Amino acid sequence: MAAVHDLTRMPRLGLALGGGGALGAAHVGVLQVLRERGIAPSIVAGTSAGAVVGAAYAVGLDPYDLEDHVVRASWSTFGTFTPRPGLGLLTADALRETVRTVAGDAAIEDLPVTYGAVATDAETRTATVLRSGPLADAIAASIAVPGIFRPVSIGGRMLIDGGVVQNLPIETAFDMGAEHVIGVRLAPEWERLGGSELSVHEWAIRADVTLVQPVVGTHSQWVPRDLTALVTEGRRAAEAVLADYPVVTPPPPREPPEDPPEDEEMPGPLRGIARFLHRY
Repeated sequence: MAAVHDLTRMPRLGLALGGGGALGAAHVGVLQVLRERGIAPSIVAGTSAGAVVGAAYAVGLDPYDLEDHVVRASWSTFGTFTPRPGLGLLTADALRETVRTVAGDAAIEDLPVTYGAVATDAETRTATVLRSGPLADAIAASIAVPGIFRPVSIGGRMLIDGGVVQNLPIETAFDMGAEHVIGVRLAPEWERLGGSELSVHEWAIRADVTLVQPVVGTHSQWVPRDLTALVTEGRRAAEAVLADYPVVTPPPPREPPEDPPEDEEMPGPLRGIARFLHRY
């Protein structure tokens, strides 16, 4: 392959991880394949679930250890139910605690990898890329699905889930300085919801974009069920797209992941946009 297309030799290789709720487990399989093939993005943009997994990559968490964390995840990993009246059933307090357990009080600007979490300004309905400040707060804003999570206030702006306007942040990864972007697309229906489907298609067909699209089948975004299978689908999709790259670091021998928690449905009752989103 021509050197200009050799992803193992690009100093400004970007990774754009799309949103998709529980489907985000597939991102973990993609990260494992990148590690095994010596492909190391230095710029990461993530939306919603992609912001969570992208942050794990940015802080240097081993992708195989990350799988162990992800397959045990449930709604209580990310959200804390609150009976107080407000614009959402859950706060992101549990997520913040999870992030601090893994990364301490990490600030985005101090991470070893350039990182940006995409959220949506609730007033202007425009994308807001969080590239500095507390990592936990940025992730909390990026996953704040309207009607489910409370909006997050940062810098005087009320922020909600980035998937509302930019569910696959390829454009953001380029804006952050990438010369080539690997985009991982999980939930195209979010792009239709936010009106960005055409834009994503235009980015995805470019020669400087490598698109990985795991086959998620009937897996629900909102029920953390059979997450190990989603990790496998992420691996399968990445291995197919990156078949020209030999394995340089074989995966370590591992015990099978622990059994995940029993299926945990989204807290209810759901109304408005939350009910609509729960159909996927």
